[in-house]
Amino acid sequence: MTDPVYRALVSSDWSECLSPNGPFDPLAYAYPQLQAELTRIFKDYTGNRISLQTAYATITDAMPGPITVEQMDAYLDESFRTYTGVPELLTWCAENDILFMINSTGTQAYFQRVFAKGLLPSIPLVAANPLIRFPEQGDSSRYRCEVNEIVDKATNTERVMRDTNLPVDKIAVMGDSGGDGPHFAWAAGLGIYSIGSMPKVSLQDYCQSRNITIDKHFGLTYAPGEARRLEEEMKVDFMLLTDVIKKALHL
Repeated sequence: MTDPVYRALVSSDWSECLSPNGPFDPLAYAYPQLQAELTRIFKDYTGNRISLQTAYATITDAMPGPITVEQMDAYLDESFRTYTGVPELLTWCAENDILFMINSTGTQAYFQRVFAKGLLPSIPLVAANPLIRFPEQGDSSRYRCEVNEIVDKATNTERVMRDTNLPVDKIAVMGDSGGDGPHFAWAAGLGIYSIGSMPKVSLQDYCQSRNITIDKHFGLTYAPGEARRLEEEMKVDFMLLTDVIKKALHL
């Protein structure tokens, strides 16, 4: 990645971090009989109790068939949402030569249809899980990084950091749950700035148990046993992160 030249990199999770939706929501929409099982699996891997590969293997075994483009599009038409200001944040990053990379355990299929339908501003790099994906439609370079296991988030960010020749003080990572813990641990080891977006107890516990400091708590911070407050989450304006990014990355 030598052209264009980027001034900084933001590598961020997607589900419940930039969007209120979960990574398995499209699958639950297509196969509602799997809702309880998908919820359990989501909690297990974000709580670092099972691997992501185990999670997806269990899911694909339970699915009655592969999800179709039509099913994914129906889900997106009815349920696609971002937090307030997220599309504007992506546009602002592009306009300021900041490479915004989505680094998600969600499926490639989800992001393929999101961008095909123009639901988000185009971004050059999306790392997602390739187990569920549709045939390529001229977008293969966007998905050159993959998330087969949660530790791959750090591997992906390191690869892009190397490809863009960016120093550590021009990089930020963002996540919300324990599934982002290894990404935050890698970042902390290099002095890379971290942002907990709507941080859940699982991320806070992961970081506290390893003496990892979350540099910025953004949005709602949840306490143990606290119910999710989606209506309040949707009031948080992610364009407020522009000042955070500029200050933290010295832009």
